[in-house]
Order: sequence, then structure tokens, then C-alpha cells
Amino acid sequence: MTFYDVVQIFKDFDYDSFFKGITDMQIEKIIAKDKLDKFDFLALLSPTAEKHIEEMAQKAHNISLKYFGKNVLIYTPMYVANYCENKCVYCGYNCTNDINRKVLSLDEVEKEAKAVHDMGFRHVILLTGESRKYSPVSYIKDCVKILNKYFSSICLEIYSLKKEEYEELVKAGADSLTMYQETYNEELYSKVHLGGPKKNYRYRLETPERACEAGVYSVGLGPLYGLYDWRQEAFLGGLHGAYIQKKFSGVDVNFSVPRIRPHAGSFNDLHEIDEKTVVQILLALKLFIPRSGTNITTRECSEMRNNLIPLGVTKMSAGVSTEVGGHTQENPGEKQFDTSDKRSLEEVREAITSKGYFPVMKDWEPMVS
Repeated sequence: MTFYDVVQIFKDFDYDSFFKGITDMQIEKIIAKDKLDKFDFLALLSPTAEKHIEEMAQKAHNISLKYFGKNVLIYTPMYVANYCENKCVYCGYNCTNDINRKVLSLDEVEKEAKAVHDMGFRHVILLTGESRKYSPVSYIKDCVKILNKYFSSICLEIYSLKKEEYEELVKAGADSLTMYQETYNEELYSKVHLGGPKKNYRYRLETPERACEAGVYSVGLGPLYGLYDWRQEAFLGGLHGAYIQKKFSGVDVNFSVPRIRPHAGSFNDLHEIDEKTVVQILLALKLFIPRSGTNITTRECSEMRNNLIPLGVTKMSAGVSTEVGGHTQENPGEKQFDTSDKRSLEEVREAITSKGYFPVMKDWEPMVS
């Protein structure tokens, strides 16, 4: 059994009828519970629950303090390539888009790594476009080895790999994975992924499981909000995290709520969600899986990111460039999307401190055998 089998269980679920039956009293009882089941979680995503955001926020705040204290880890992404073989209608890296493509040489990767290290970062996410031709596993492995000299934690945000390939990268120094499903709706997934390896819905859905089997210690999950109905996406995203946490008890699960940002190309069939909805999703996830981390990226504006800190945020990015070689190259590759929060590392650290929280640059040290 994989998570694909779980998704099939809810393929024909009547969400509308479920939500119509939720009462205020039910929501109050759910918030008071110590442990929620999947239908409690779904109820917290209902229209009725919107009226109970304040109570949910207080509960989420207390849960986060219990499991994470007042620590907020700061990281930054490092883009090393933007060549892609996929035709994703919502992404600037779509192989049909006429953009400035680039892949860093290993010397340029080292230069970029040193620059990011000198800024103060110790946790990074390594990103490539999805191209085995221009950024093969051997290249990614060499990049990880270079980054391992500068950073205490290296997260992979790359194309889906086989278990054996993840094992190679873990051995080289990678320790975690971010893998957004984009949409959990299989029919829509096929419509927005017009071609390329990424079109295989099930293979991507099962990617976090292969990575966990290969030895990663942390997994970041989430749909790309805006492609489909947010309540269904958040529900299946939460179930995905719960499934991973149960199947791989030693793995940390982290959730993001990324919303579509402006990018090269056009895709207008959006299901937009507002900031209040983002908050509801994050709170429901925290109450459902108390030990899950919450990551707020620079897709959101600085004011919103600041306000979310007391609600259970455990990770925040800073000093972000979504361009290939964006910290050192005179002519960096095309950005993947526009960021909303363009603050430096120091500015984000000050914002975290001003909320009474502690900015953390390094939260673990690999064991040396």
C-alpha cells in the first residue's frame, strides 16, 4: 500500500454534503480534543470553522510552543539550473517558455555556495529544473558534495527520483526533501501537466515514500494552492503528512501553503485563496498533526509572514533569489516566480526577534561515524 491507495478512497467523497452537516458546536468540541481524526481535520477546513479562527489560533499557538518552543529556523533556496523537460501550464520553467536557461558549472556552484554561506545561512534548499539531461543525478550529487562543505543541512527540491538515486544523494550529504504534489486531483493533474516525466501522477505522489525509504530525515509537503479547490487539496495534503509520519516514525513532516505567483507564460484557470484561508489551512494542519513543522515562504508578503509567526511557524526563508546563480552571477538564469517578501536575512531575523521568537540558523549536526 502507498498513499495513492489512500487518495483513491476519497476520490468520490461528497465534500459538499459533509461540510453542510458541520455545526458550530462540533467545531468547538473538535478544538477541545487532544487528538483529531481525519474527519475532525476536514471539519476544521469547513466554512463553519471560519468563524472559529481565533480559537483555532490559540490552540495552534499552544501546540507549537509545546513541541517547538519559540524557535524559527531560517533557510534560503539555491537555484543551480532551470532547464526543464516538462510542460506544466502554471510554471515559468515550462520547457515551451522562451526564457533564459542556465545551469551552473561546479565552480560556479561553489562560488554561489560560499556567497550564501557568508551571508550567514547554514540550511539551504537545492533546486534544479526537471531535466535529467542538463541536471542529471550525477551533477546533483556533485552539487550536494560541494554544499556539504558549507551547510549543516541540504534539502532537495528536484525532480522525482528512484529510491536508489535518493540513497546516493543522502550518502553525499542531502538530508531532506521538499516535494509538492501540485494538485492531489488526478484528473486535473493530467490536464495541467501536458507532457514530460512529471506527467506521471502516481510516480510523483509516491516520491516522498521512496525518499524516506532512502534515509531522508525530513519531508516537506503541500499542493500548489490555486490549481483546485483548496479544501480538498488541504485535506489530502494533511492526510499525506499523517500517512508519512505513521509509516516513517523517525521522519519530520513539514507543511507549506504555497500559492501561485506571477511567472513566465500564462495560466488563468485559478481557484484563488485569500490570506484568511491560508491561515485556516495552517491552523487546521497544526491541530491535526501537532508535531508537524510549518514553513512560510517568500511567496507571501512580509506583513503576513510576520503575523503568522505566533501561530506555529517553524521555518522561514530569507534573502531569497529564484534565479539560477542569483547571488553571484552577472547574468543569472530566469527566475521561477516572483517573490513577495524581498527582505534580507538580517531583516527577517529582526522580525522574528520582534515577535519574541528566536531565529535559528543551525538546528542540528549530522552524526559522524
